[in-house]
Amino acid sequence: MKKIHRLSLLLAPLLCAIALAASAAPKPAPLPRDSVYQLQAQLTDQGGKRFDWGSRRGKPQLVAMFYTSCQYICPLIIDSGKAVERQLDPAERERLGILLVSMDPARDTPAALASVAAKRKLDPARWTLASPAAGQVREVAGVLGVRYRALADGEFNHTSALVLLDADGRVLARTEQMGSKPDPQFVAAVRRAAARP
Repeated sequence: MKKIHRLSLLLAPLLCAIALAASAAPKPAPLPRDSVYQLQAQLTDQGGKRFDWGSRRGKPQLVAMFYTSCQYICPLIIDSGKAVERQLDPAERERLGILLVSMDPARDTPAALASVAAKRKLDPARWTLASPAAGQVREVAGVLGVRYRALADGEFNHTSALVLLDADGRVLARTEQMGSKPDPQFVAAVRRAAARP
């Protein structure tokens, strides 16, 4: 019994120091007021994993809204993201996340998102396809400056845009030039954002 008591007396300062170090760990800086991550939103990705919108904080993001059943402009949005990605060197690609957010969460299940990712050969290390909760689609679209409306046939009329966010979720640049030839000014902005440590 005395040995246990002595051991606990010896360990007490060490445990106390560990507890103090853990409580003194730096907390992340508050989000800038103009960060899109101020919006509290939950998304579900192509693997069925739920995550907070704000968890994308920490590295620049290329973000667009789309829906998987779209046959017209949404494939061009993906082509545009791939075209921008091709303009980057490997280190810049590594420092950039690409997030496609669905405006049709009722149909864009994880399986539907995964199917598009596989068909389009989107690298899951960099590309995340995700659906927000139905009640949050308009809020996400609002902070990204994307306008959309559902049509009677189940399709959507929507803004086609790639939005570049900095590591804290502030909008740095935006392009509505879609296709396999990316907007040079937008690519330059992406390279600058991806070059920052």
